[in-house]
Amino acid sequence: MHFKKLTVIFFILSFFTPQNSYSSYASILIDANSGNVIYENNANHPWYPASLTKVMTLYLTFHALSQKQISLADSMPVSKHAASQPNSKLGLRTGERISVQDAILALITRSANDASVVLAEFLGGNEQNFASKMTAKAHAIGMYDSHFMNATGLPHPWQSTTPRDLALLAWKIRHDFPNFYPYFSAHSFNFKGHELRGINKFTANYPGAEGMKTGFTCGSGYNLISSAHQSNKHLIGVVMGGMTSLERYQLMSNMMNDGFADHFKINNHKHISSLTSKSSLSPPYQLSCGKGATAMATATPTLTKRKHPKNLIKHKKIIKKHKYKHA
Repeated sequence: MHFKKLTVIFFILSFFTPQNSYSSYASILIDANSGNVIYENNANHPWYPASLTKVMTLYLTFHALSQKQISLADSMPVSKHAASQPNSKLGLRTGERISVQDAILALITRSANDASVVLAEFLGGNEQNFASKMTAKAHAIGMYDSHFMNATGLPHPWQSTTPRDLALLAWKIRHDFPNFYPYFSAHSFNFKGHELRGINKFTANYPGAEGMKTGFTCGSGYNLISSAHQSNKHLIGVVMGGMTSLERYQLMSNMMNDGFADHFKINNHKHISSLTSKSSLSPPYQLSCGKGATAMATATPTLTKRKHPKNLIKHKKIIKKHKYKHA
């Protein structure tokens, strides 16, 4: 009888206890000046980028601006394809126009998918062609484990990156485009006479935060790229796979706090570009929502466990409220 009770308990625990990526995440912290790695956890594991993809879209936009190929005041047309993008978005209509600067601010503050596609079509002719340019540029700057299929980060099985690649991207933007990097600090922007407030709570609340980008899909979990400075120290962090929006902010804040307090032993001054690749692995499907959830048990690899696992059932209830509306 006692054995049967233990069997039932084990079955229940095995059902609710994560056997894949549920209790896992990936992260990296680097010195924003030198590019040296301060801390990393599964930093070279492939991951779905979600709306962190838009940082790559912005890199190509800043590159075109720096080369005088386009200007901030350029007025871009909104196609039917751009207008049909799902949330998050501005609600642009087919035939409408938006300036390059407003599109940049829409991506950073609101993670607007429609504005991202408008930029992609303006720079690349169509989104597919622009995605190819994204991948080519990513590889050219050393993001060898990144592959892009769209400009938004909306779910695609072939669109993947790593925390290491995204930290390198953030570092490159800060160094390559110092005139455009401050856009990431925007808390809001005015569009059609309305103030649209940003959704990045880290940028809004963390002491010394400089900005960057949030991301979320069911496949990726809750992602975040952040940069901050305190006492002449500048850091860039990436967190991928948070179980909730709050958790990603907590993970980033804790990592930044430890970095500024010198709690990490510097990894022999290893530069971010020298981390080894694990591109043969597959991205985990992080959360129990969305069309890909049924494939999780056979498709997700083992990652490092969280130190303090959250209540999984509580997370599922929270996640169901979000879907793809907020990055």
